[in-house]
Amino acid sequence: MSMSKKLGAEFIGTFWLVLGGCGSAVLAAGFPDVGIGLLGVSLAFGLTVLTMAFAIGHISGCHLNPAVSVGLVVGGRFPSGELLPYVVAQVLGGIAGAAVLYVIASGAAGPEGFETAGFASNGFGEHSPGGYSLTAALVTEVVMTFMFLIIILGATDARAPAGLAPIAIGLGLTLIHLISIPITNTSVNPARSTGVALIEGGWAISQLWLFWIAPIVGAALAGLVYNWLGSED
Repeated sequence: MSMSKKLGAEFIGTFWLVLGGCGSAVLAAGFPDVGIGLLGVSLAFGLTVLTMAFAIGHISGCHLNPAVSVGLVVGGRFPSGELLPYVVAQVLGGIAGAAVLYVIASGAAGPEGFETAGFASNGFGEHSPGGYSLTAALVTEVVMTFMFLIIILGATDARAPAGLAPIAIGLGLTLIHLISIPITNTSVNPARSTGVALIEGGWAISQLWLFWIAPIVGAALAGLVYNWLGSED
């Protein structure tokens, strides 16, 4: 595939991840009487990756996440020369998804106008859903991204069962959200964090650094570990 098609696929895929995952949190999580709650939001994020893996995996690899791209580079599965264009496309897709979500969500404005109320942004301290500290958030994001990349690298290994990688990866992301939504609102994806932070502004932007550094560190560590773990004896 040409680079333009790969980048277009990454843009669309990340757009869908933010619109579907963050949209479920903003629009449906607390909906009166039938809100989907933590379980529904976790499943929504998993489904966005699952559906896109089948839809665009054969075009771009369906990274949808700068941390995933970094982990694949470190793990020797992705050329380093394509890393920056992929990251740019993912971030732009995340911003576009958040922008469309804002337009939709603001359409239900009451008499006092639409309030973003966090807008599914990631945070720590007073902005953590459960009031968790910076240290807890840092450890959570590093470890959860590490495990996400181990799942991705293992499921897409040539020796793994063919055709089942999207299911393992989608369910893996669902489990990660079930664990970590109360702590950071779950990032493991700098593009997802950036899109909604730009809409929320203020505190979300000031804490965004953590949701770039921690996922990338976790992903890079996973790439190194899987190089050893998956190597032939």
